[in-house]
Amino acid sequence: MMRQPLGKDEIIEFMDECLEVEFSFVKNEIPAEQITKLPRQQQDFILNLIKRVSDTNIELAYQLACGSAHALDEMGEHMVEEWAMTAADHYDRKGLFPAMSVIRDLDNFIHTAHERAHGSLLEDEIGVLLPFLHGLSGRKLKLEASDTTYTDTETIFVPPVMAVFSDSKENFLLYKATVAHHWAQIQFGTFRTDLSQLPEDQLIKFCSLETVRLDACIRKELPGLYRQMQLLQNKFEQQKTSGRYEEIINILSSSVASVNTTLNLLDKVTYEQCPGSYVYQGTIDPVAVAATMSKRIEREKAFFRVALSDLAKELTRTVESDETPEKSPPRFSIRKKDDADNTLGNGMVQLELDGGLAAPPQHIKELMSSIIVDFGDIPPEYLVAAGPGEYDLTVFDRNLNPNDVWKGTYHEEGAQIYNEWNYKRQHYHKDWCVLREIEVQPVYDSFVDDTLEKYSKLLKSLRNTFEYMRGEDKLLKKQPHGDDIDIDALVEAYADVKSGMEMTNQLFTKMHKEERNVAVIFMVDMSGSTKGWINRAERESLILLAEVLEVLQDRYAIYGFSGMTRKRCELFKIKAFDDEYNAEVKARISNIEPQDYTRMGVFIRHVIRHFSEVEASTKLLITLSDGKPDDYDTYRGEYGVEDTRQALFEARRDGIHSFCITIDEEARDYLPHMYGAANYTVIDNVASLPIKISEIYRRLTT
Repeated sequence: MMRQPLGKDEIIEFMDECLEVEFSFVKNEIPAEQITKLPRQQQDFILNLIKRVSDTNIELAYQLACGSAHALDEMGEHMVEEWAMTAADHYDRKGLFPAMSVIRDLDNFIHTAHERAHGSLLEDEIGVLLPFLHGLSGRKLKLEASDTTYTDTETIFVPPVMAVFSDSKENFLLYKATVAHHWAQIQFGTFRTDLSQLPEDQLIKFCSLETVRLDACIRKELPGLYRQMQLLQNKFEQQKTSGRYEEIINILSSSVASVNTTLNLLDKVTYEQCPGSYVYQGTIDPVAVAATMSKRIEREKAFFRVALSDLAKELTRTVESDETPEKSPPRFSIRKKDDADNTLGNGMVQLELDGGLAAPPQHIKELMSSIIVDFGDIPPEYLVAAGPGEYDLTVFDRNLNPNDVWKGTYHEEGAQIYNEWNYKRQHYHKDWCVLREIEVQPVYDSFVDDTLEKYSKLLKSLRNTFEYMRGEDKLLKKQPHGDDIDIDALVEAYADVKSGMEMTNQLFTKMHKEERNVAVIFMVDMSGSTKGWINRAERESLILLAEVLEVLQDRYAIYGFSGMTRKRCELFKIKAFDDEYNAEVKARISNIEPQDYTRMGVFIRHVIRHFSEVEASTKLLITLSDGKPDDYDTYRGEYGVEDTRQALFEARRDGIHSFCITIDEEARDYLPHMYGAANYTVIDNVASLPIKISEIYRRLTT
């Protein structure tokens, strides 16, 4: 039965309450008159939208109400909602006046509605594009939205909406092609020469010719993506096929071609002979490139030489006395591997010291890779280990003092920005939470030894249990061959035969030893409320877990979380997936200390990115907490619970199973809503926390 449209008085009554007319003094009769003329379904849609926006700003909601009927005449409900939420996002980031401009400039929004309807949105696709970018070789790059497409050699800037083609899938592929092209610029040496001296017209020609060379590199490195890129380009614009053009292609596609090859062609090729514009090529900003590279090169040289000094001491293991004559700093050398390919610049080199191979730790390998990307090799002056006191690395330290969060642009420097779910608005706050990842400083005290002694009997039992899990066989049913008859399968097969069907041969069972493929992150509440015995129980639990997980050889990471308001969210790295469980990690666990508040959603979204960097059939996020999500501002209460619930949904969508262990006696009031009825446990006795966590981990991973 179709519901009757609301009358004017009913609409005014609803809007008076939403817009707090006794305080705002807005005249709801004007928009109510327009909304009265709409069908009931559209009335409900508009009134719901007004209520959602009124929780952000009443004046903004009123202006939305005034323009809503006209907006529905011009756009569908989906785009009208996008119009309202865009205004709310502008209010969050820029204030009331820019938000009102979005509402009042409806015609401009309608003009761009087609792009948003058929295009691919970066905010929707970054969860796929960023892991794709991180999976490529070389330096770990960032991805950000910008009106101009380019790279500064550390960040790739792409449009917030890609709408070149009418199909959203093709626009997503164009995102991938654009990201790959700018990665190739960095990886294959486009910026190993100074481009700032090129006139603008020559720079345009250079971009076009260099794209041909980079395409040849991508064809060799990523042949599947290269074919997709060519299909997109052909759909965008057919390339020239003249004899001169083919000659240029052959020169730039040679295995020995470099950026200098492209530069040498600039004066030999006319504009008519140049290939046309490529749909994914973007532009080059020599000023941004030079500024970013100069800072990085200075920083990486210092860190690399200091790291070589530490490596040399470790390799030689010499203890010099005061009487030992002063030696010149050790000089390393480079041995290129036989399969090294100079065009790739992929770090296929090995370090040597005194004629012997030196196996560098991971952080030195990453530095080597980044340096080779910039220079194509490691310059000789980089290979001299730094002398004592030669560099003050604190000059390059980008981990600013968290207490400076309220000063200047602290929250923009080196931080990661995340959305946050506003349940009243039923929409995300865009770029809302500012997160910094900070390492916990190690403290070498007796805590670890005391814990191992305190739980020595329990630890022995846990190790035996986890050892059994590692070698546990699984019973596979309905097998064509095996060790025993599968009675259930036999009964089913007999029934099939009696009904005239062909009998299956999958009638056996067999034992199969399965390889474990588990990745788990332990997210530890470091809020101020954990001070005292709760904090100690958390640290003891982590020590015992780490000890037994070493037996299982599961990949695991440990992070603590705390912060104060959306501008200062801090994730404390205790152990990353690639870190060994060594004395330093143990000393970090020992130094886990209570901090501030518990803004959980942003931390869950951040660890989702960490999970995206590992391949595992089972991905598990276990949170240790003493209470519900909470913060100094509006995050407490239902808002925080709903944002955390939404973040957990995002994790589940990415194949991550989440589980919460809490000591909060009131947790049963909110955890079923956040995690689901079977994905949490409440521990009444904190002393039993280490035992319970081990039992829960065993249950979740077997």
